[in-house]
Amino acid sequence: MDKEERKIINQGQEDEMEIYGYNLSRWKLAIVSLGVICSGGFLLLLLYWMPEWRVKATCVRAAIKDCEVVLLRTTDEFKMWFCAKIRVLSLETYPVSSPKSMSNKLSNGHAVCLIENPTEENRHRISKYSQTESQQIRYFTHHSVKYFWNDTIHNFDFLKKLLYGVNEIAVKVPSVFKLLIKEVLNPFYIFQLFSVILWSTDEYYYYALAIVVMSIVSIVSSLYSIRKQYVMLHDMVATHSTVRVSVCRVNEEIEEIFSTDLVPGDVMVIPLNGTIMPCDAVLINGTCIVNESMLTGESVPVTKTNLPNPSVDVKGIGDELYNPETHKRHTLFCGTTVIQTRFYTGELVKAIVVRTGFSTSKGQLVRSILYPKPTDFKLYRDAYLFLLCLVAVAGIGFIYTIINSILNEVQVGVIIIESLDIITITVPPALPAAMTAGIVYAQRRLKKIGIFCISPQRINICGQLNLVCFDKTGTLTEDGLDLWGIQRVENARFLSPEENVCNEMLVKSQFVACMATCHSLTKIEGVLSGDPLDLKMFEAIGWILEEATEEETALHNRIMPTVVRPPKQLLPESTPAGNQEMELFELPAIYEIGIVRQFPFSSALQRMSVVARVLGDRKMDAYMKGAPEAIAGLCKPETVPVDFQNVLEDFTKQGFRVIALAHRKLESKLTWHKVQNISRDAIENNMDFMGLIIMQNKLKQETPAVLEDLHKANIRTVMVTGDSMLTAVSVARDCGMILPQDKVIIAEALPPKDGKVAKINWHYADSLTQCSHPSAIDPEAIPVKLVHDSLEDLQMTRYHFAMNGKSFSVILEHFQDLVPKLMLHGTVFARMAPDQKTQLIEALQNVDYFVGMCGDGANDCGALKRAHGGISLSELEASVASPFTSKTPSISCVPNLIREGRAALITSFCVFKFMALYSIIQYFSVTLLYSILSNLGDFQFLFIDLAIILVVVFTMSLNPAWKELVAQRPPSGLISGALLFSVLSQIIICIGFQSLGFFWVKQQPWYEVWHPKSDACNTTGGGFWNSSHVDNETELDEHNIQNYENTTVFFISSFQYLIVAIAFSKGKPFRQPCYKNYFFVFSVIFLYIFILFIMLYPVASVDQVLQIVCVPYQWRVTMLIIVLVNAFVSITVEESVDRWGKCCLPWALGCRKKTPKAKYMYLAQELLVDPEWPPKPQTTTEAKALVKENGSCQIITIT
Repeated sequence: MDKEERKIINQGQEDEMEIYGYNLSRWKLAIVSLGVICSGGFLLLLLYWMPEWRVKATCVRAAIKDCEVVLLRTTDEFKMWFCAKIRVLSLETYPVSSPKSMSNKLSNGHAVCLIENPTEENRHRISKYSQTESQQIRYFTHHSVKYFWNDTIHNFDFLKKLLYGVNEIAVKVPSVFKLLIKEVLNPFYIFQLFSVILWSTDEYYYYALAIVVMSIVSIVSSLYSIRKQYVMLHDMVATHSTVRVSVCRVNEEIEEIFSTDLVPGDVMVIPLNGTIMPCDAVLINGTCIVNESMLTGESVPVTKTNLPNPSVDVKGIGDELYNPETHKRHTLFCGTTVIQTRFYTGELVKAIVVRTGFSTSKGQLVRSILYPKPTDFKLYRDAYLFLLCLVAVAGIGFIYTIINSILNEVQVGVIIIESLDIITITVPPALPAAMTAGIVYAQRRLKKIGIFCISPQRINICGQLNLVCFDKTGTLTEDGLDLWGIQRVENARFLSPEENVCNEMLVKSQFVACMATCHSLTKIEGVLSGDPLDLKMFEAIGWILEEATEEETALHNRIMPTVVRPPKQLLPESTPAGNQEMELFELPAIYEIGIVRQFPFSSALQRMSVVARVLGDRKMDAYMKGAPEAIAGLCKPETVPVDFQNVLEDFTKQGFRVIALAHRKLESKLTWHKVQNISRDAIENNMDFMGLIIMQNKLKQETPAVLEDLHKANIRTVMVTGDSMLTAVSVARDCGMILPQDKVIIAEALPPKDGKVAKINWHYADSLTQCSHPSAIDPEAIPVKLVHDSLEDLQMTRYHFAMNGKSFSVILEHFQDLVPKLMLHGTVFARMAPDQKTQLIEALQNVDYFVGMCGDGANDCGALKRAHGGISLSELEASVASPFTSKTPSISCVPNLIREGRAALITSFCVFKFMALYSIIQYFSVTLLYSILSNLGDFQFLFIDLAIILVVVFTMSLNPAWKELVAQRPPSGLISGALLFSVLSQIIICIGFQSLGFFWVKQQPWYEVWHPKSDACNTTGGGFWNSSHVDNETELDEHNIQNYENTTVFFISSFQYLIVAIAFSKGKPFRQPCYKNYFFVFSVIFLYIFILFIMLYPVASVDQVLQIVCVPYQWRVTMLIIVLVNAFVSITVEESVDRWGKCCLPWALGCRKKTPKAKYMYLAQELLVDPEWPPKPQTTTEAKALVKENGSCQIITIT
């Protein structure tokens, strides 16, 4: 039964969830209803906040197949609960129509099976899915996605695969009333409402009114910002969401419909002048130039080509399934802008709709904004624990008040009010507002330096970053590449490097022809645009690119190719006799090359290729360019120079970006139409290796200095790039990521092959490639400093691991136990695909690093989202891909963000400590006064909470960040020895001095139980003080507010709030000193003067409002002495905790040899005594064949 009740949906995906079935139970519902009435509605609120309790309290377990309600729980670390009601869809009222003109009607005859393709299977599937009720389908909706019951898999699945709703990403802007109810039902506001009702019954009207006003302001501002975000998101999504589109129907008829009526399977015509895509569609005809900046943050236009035809595939994989990720070079994504289309005469540019609404890439992006993952951070978890502690303290006060009141025979009504009042005092209502103040101020400061933030909660987490991953190109190095030179190959030998490519000698060579044609450049409004590398390469040869106009294309029966030709001045006037390529044919007067077919660059394949034809030539040419290793592998071995590896290594070690070129003549039987349908693999093989293009990628000016700052601050730096290994290692050395004396160990992992297990070959780069120093690196040489305080100081290590994407994948799959060790010292990750970058971030997080990621936003979206702090260096003001976006494309934003994060984090600690002390001080004041059946007055509460607390909280958060990063890191949570000791010591000091004042006043010779006619002031001969209390004689003090104890406790506690505010206002090393926070200094000085003035020189009207009684002048001076001593002790103790706490506390508590909490710290300690680590040069590690799933491995030394 249990197996039947629990299923997994979205298995293996980011939003994987467990699902449980429930049916409504009438008797449980009756009991809950009774409980709601008895608890005055509180139980209902509790069930509203806890979906799991709500379902379990009102329902009984049932099989998922027949349930009425489903309970969902995320499988991630948050384990969040959601519930959804099962609905039934009647097929009679919701007819299913199958999209028309699919596989056989497609102009290219592509028989690609689309994953999302619903065509002929629909009715067959419906009969399967609803065997019991043939006309009904059961489903539920969660986070804008519908899930339906699938009988074949006995689980819920995406509804979008069977029935399609309207094609729109509907971001409904909730009504103000709905938002208000949702906001008001927040536990914090409910607690405030409870407090206000309680205070009103106790006639604390003014304070209750003040809290109501504060709450209303807070709710209104919160509603405004939430609604504004909804409206902004709605407007962003609504723009171009409903447009008129043309679709192909039966017999090639073109029908114009609204984009909201599109369903997967429709064949959409892409207009000539471009459009904003209303859905995800795969190109089946023609090519498109698309701006995908909305999704990726990359403003360079991308060329999309039609889906290749698998039926002609040489490898015979005709049943290949379409996948939007694998075939993204052929997919037009929703929300992206099609700038231009290249089309056929009579055969328009067409695309098949594959995903609509929230299923599209844009829809998924909107869903991630609408339903963000909660931020898991130790500070917030500890804050809840701390609140629970305060609630426990409140519980003690609650019981004490009841017992004390019963013993003093107080009325029942008063006992209830006073005992509940102690709870409202202990848990401060202003805490959430106080905690967010620091973050809001940090966000403002970040905006001033050009860093925009769409997830403010992450600012605090950025204060904890101890490792930052950097993309290389455009991040550490300049975006543009400069052509350094070329090195051609003739007769399988390298010629000397040549600097100038733009000359008459090379103009008609295949090498220059490859440079002229093998690119994805296009003209947009007469300006050449495309990939920066392609642009530099094309500009270096000085050729001219011409694209066919609309009119020209219409005159021909085939697509007019893009044509490239050299400038006239480069062409020799007479025909060169020695041109062997063209000797059989008449050489045309004009030398032009037409690009017939383009296979765009694929990061997975690491290459691109084109099919081109020289004007007048009978045979076509295939040109290919890409990563040298990939290109050499596809060339005839006899055309690749013997010293290819050595030459390549020389260039990459110097930090050059190297691209290899290859060429071959195609068979004359390959016609234009055949080329349009041929697979990529049929073209990209058996090529002739032509040589290398050497590009120079200069470091950005600020890169070395920024990395040095990060290293000084004990923040590890890692390079994640799509570039080659040796280039990446060279750049890492140049920028200081790898120091000159450090060794680099290259991990080359090979997957299992021919029955052999997976293995890793370890090579030592540079001097260690020779075997002359087999034990040059001794693990014992790692500084012992690592074991101690600054375990994060990993740049002190003597070795770094480097690996490429393929090796990384093999290690993840077959050597799981080695992954943490490699993460500890892995510095260079080359040839990494976008999903591998994300896996790397996760692997680093698994060993407890707080990971930052800095990239240009193009192929780093997943990694930027996954990292604790992702910073996109995009010119767009707010890239939706990452939490942070820097307006200036410079990595100097990384230390700035970490500094601000640290300042915000320390501010949060200061505010939390202050609020905790405020609660305890006020709680103790009230508890002392309850012992004599007294309390603080209404205006006394008002003065403390509004004039002191709020002013202090909002000004103490204004300290800007310290001007430089320091090696010390702030604590990550509130539950740390030094922090708890700081709070507890201040609590003891404050309680001690309050108690001293409270009991000492009773020992004074003039003391008596106060009554309206008491005249303690006259004992000192200071008669004028009495005048301030003459008016009060006729008033009856029901609550016994006016007494000597109250006045003493009020003055001492008022000073204590200000003392702890100064003690907790930390400056260096994370924030500017508190004396530079002018608002805070001014506020504190003003409050000190005011309280001191009314204490030493009472003003009748102020005393009357605050219900202060007249005390002798000597006692006022005594109170001042108590306050001064309190201030001295508090600040001295806090300074001592700051200075000596970290080293003395562990010693005092006897936990000197404590195991580090972070996994990477513990691992570093283990590796120090591991004689087998790091691996020796020229050794191999093999995965154990028998226990492959554990990822266990053994090291075998190969001599």
